[in-house]
Amino acid sequence: MTAEENFAALGLTLPPAPKPLGVYKPLLVDGRHCYVSGHGTVKNDGSLIIGRIGETLTPEEGKAAAQQVGLAILATLKANLGSLNRIKRVIKVLGMVNCTADFEKHPGIINGCSELFAKVWGTENGIGVRSAVGMGSLPDNIPVEIEALFELEEID
Repeated sequence: MTAEENFAALGLTLPPAPKPLGVYKPLLVDGRHCYVSGHGTVKNDGSLIIGRIGETLTPEEGKAAAQQVGLAILATLKANLGSLNRIKRVIKVLGMVNCTADFEKHPGIINGCSELFAKVWGTENGIGVRSAVGMGSLPDNIPVEIEALFELEEID
């Protein structure tokens, strides 16, 4: 199955592709690489999930927020590339978690995004290298921000 077919089978809805909140591009293609800027927790209505893991949000809520960030990244890919099928594989994911100083389970939060990508592109192409780190704060008090690097399919 293609990435588009895999996504459709999940029954999930993409939020609107987020607009930059500063001086940057949401996506940049360089040869066969597609760099996606840090994305936040944009919901389907355009609003943001806000809160801090370990303070106002549980780890389960944080993982769901990370999946929502993954959906926002997919929305940006689709809006700019036309199809998720243009992506060959995930190369790298950097996940930042807005959490209390004593929170230690950052990778479990970012799994919300990584598991989504694995379902869309399969375990061979949907899982790349990854970092998951804790932050003292994130813009607008969002619980998760994620940036990613993808390899593009060759176009004939």
